[in-house]
Amino acid sequence: MKITVIGASGQIGSRVVEVLTAAGHDVVGASKRTGADVLTGEGLADAVAGSAVLVDVTNSPSFEDGPVMDFFSRSSANLVKAAADAGVGHYVALSIVGADGLPDSGYMRAKVVQERTVADSGLPYTIVRATQFHEFAEAIVDSLAAGDEIHAPQARIQPVAAADVAATVADAAGGAPVNGILDLGGPDKMTFAELARTVLTHRGEHTPVVVDPGATYFGTRVDDDSLVTGAGAVLGDLRFTDWLASR
Repeated sequence: MKITVIGASGQIGSRVVEVLTAAGHDVVGASKRTGADVLTGEGLADAVAGSAVLVDVTNSPSFEDGPVMDFFSRSSANLVKAAADAGVGHYVALSIVGADGLPDSGYMRAKVVQERTVADSGLPYTIVRATQFHEFAEAIVDSLAAGDEIHAPQARIQPVAAADVAATVADAAGGAPVNGILDLGGPDKMTFAELARTVLTHRGEHTPVVVDPGATYFGTRVDDDSLVTGAGAVLGDLRFTDWLASR
């Protein structure tokens, strides 16, 4: 089956291309580097021509509220148009668990716009929502630094390996559209404080970790359920502690 992966040069996209190619699919890896510009639409028709599936794993180069909304609004509109014009039979998009429950986050608001554009396009689709990646854990912990302490939100998080995300997106692309959302999370749910202590221990650091009810996740208030999966979710195989130990 011919499958176009848009965002193929990124952390997830490059892995999705590898998994799908290994499974025997005819894969087109497209990105701005190959001439496929999701913001202008240039090159998209060529990238999706003849493909049965389009996989959208693009991401905004800026997380600021205005630019990120502009990116996902324009890119999703251009991509669904290109997919529809090409007769693509399945649109697979990667999003974030809990996106629609965190409207104070500009990034999450933009991801919801992307999801709605895909869902309202009339194309058969699957939206894979993933929790935060193992690979982002250190940056998350570092963002919680307040002076000489780490101030952790009173909430849970469920890190998942990027490799597990890519495998799930690839599985979705090779399967039938669900015309809905598929949630994916890591095998373990933990508090932000537990995540922080695990990362700090791995780095040999002894920074005090304080659970702070006023602490936020990149400026957004979260609780025990905001960033974790519920019943029926797909769970990745690689535990965060094992991933850290392998580095």
